[in-house]
Amino acid sequence: MTDRHITIEPLTAGAFAPFGQVIERQGAHHYPINAGMTERFHDLARVELGGVHARPLISIFHGKPYALPLSLTLVERHPLGSQAFYPISQASWLVIVAEDEGGTPVRLRAFRPGSDQGVNIAMNTWHGVLTPLERESEFLVVDRGGDGNNLEEYVFDTPWIVGAAS
Repeated sequence: MTDRHITIEPLTAGAFAPFGQVIERQGAHHYPINAGMTERFHDLARVELGGVHARPLISIFHGKPYALPLSLTLVERHPLGSQAFYPISQASWLVIVAEDEGGTPVRLRAFRPGSDQGVNIAMNTWHGVLTPLERESEFLVVDRGGDGNNLEEYVFDTPWIVGAAS
């Protein structure tokens, strides 16, 4: 990353670990169920629910595509719950995340998941909005419902530019 440019990285479990979990079958604990007709890939992400009357929500998001290079002006975080995204249509997409430093997002990173990868963004982690590339795409989303404000947004004075991998 130079100045305000973010290079896109491939998504790996190790690189993404500070921000949450990668949802993928590769390397996951799995076993047969339903008389051997189904393989269950088990416990792929840690759903976090905090606050009053918390409950998990399962939604489908339909996102319009963004073009690269992307001018990133906004990130958000959810202080009361994790947020998981898994593509249910063929999708090329980005996951943009940042560390927190005193309430300010810093050290931004952009990841491009493979076709069979999703992410679970940990509670209170700065991240970009859903960012499909090339075409409209749909995602299964698991996040938190319940009482309390579970959204904080941060607008950058100067945009970050998210470009192609070098």
